[in-house]
Amino acid sequence: MPKLIGFLLVCLLAISSCQSGNQKPEVLLRASLLVNEQHSWYKAFAYFAEQLEERSDGRLRLEVYHSEQLAKEVEAVRLIRAGVIDMTSTSSVLSNWVEIAALCEMPFLLKDTTEMLRLVESPIGKRIEHEIREEVGLRVVGYLQAGARHLTSNRPIKHPDDLNGLIVRVPNIPSFVTAWQACGAKPTPMAFSEVFTALQQGTVEAQENPLALINAQGFAEVQDYINLTAHVISWTYPVIGEKQYQALPQDLRDIFDACAQDMQVYANKVFREEQERVRQELLAAGVTFVEVDKEAFAQKSQQAIYNSLSPAMQKVYDEILALKSKQP
Repeated sequence: MPKLIGFLLVCLLAISSCQSGNQKPEVLLRASLLVNEQHSWYKAFAYFAEQLEERSDGRLRLEVYHSEQLAKEVEAVRLIRAGVIDMTSTSSVLSNWVEIAALCEMPFLLKDTTEMLRLVESPIGKRIEHEIREEVGLRVVGYLQAGARHLTSNRPIKHPDDLNGLIVRVPNIPSFVTAWQACGAKPTPMAFSEVFTALQQGTVEAQENPLALINAQGFAEVQDYINLTAHVISWTYPVIGEKQYQALPQDLRDIFDACAQDMQVYANKVFREEQERVRQELLAAGVTFVEVDKEAFAQKSQQAIYNSLSPAMQKVYDEILALKSKQP
């Protein structure tokens, strides 16, 4: 069955390529994203694609597929490693391959964007990128901000005691499962593209994501409350398969690198500009924002999260805490 799915996907991509234009590029790359067209990550990749084609005089083209059209998040990584597609955006889901990637979205570890940026640019951040390349075969080409993750629900959740077995959709990330179990919820891993329907049908009762994703996916239609847990301060990595990157001619590789740097600047500018607009759109959609006891959530889950890490990752976790303590 997996081979059949892969064959059908190759056929789909071939048909799409034929339909995308008569001028055949020297190199055609394909990116699969979990977000829809309204999200800043998609806009960043679309901008990236424009720049690649323009600066390479059409020799290098990137096709961007949104909303998990080509593959769900974990499968996209597998397809890149198999050489079927070339790029995606990803972060802690890579902990299914390399444990250190879990630190990209570790619950209750970072308190704000300033701490996040310091971690990304620190030696620990560079180590994460290196291990992703060496162990998973994906080259990190930048980072895109995601914002704080918050819990949505149909009843206000101000304290862990309010969870009381609430069925919460989480991504397929072990630390997320551990954190929400420790807080008293029933975490259910599920592909992102399936979440809206699951909430609508009551298969799950809650989910957690940054405001931009909550808004872009229309979760306000099926969730009444956004509980401001800010339990994760997260980012995502735009990545390309290392084999695909190394196969680029040197001049196209140079263009790719320059465009990737510009994509990061563009994406983070769009992200900052959209934050207040997103909040106002969610309020207009009828969502109620709920202030929560963040410290209670952190105290309930931090020890369980720490204990779930291997000794090597506990050491890195401690290094991050030390890094935070040194900041002014």
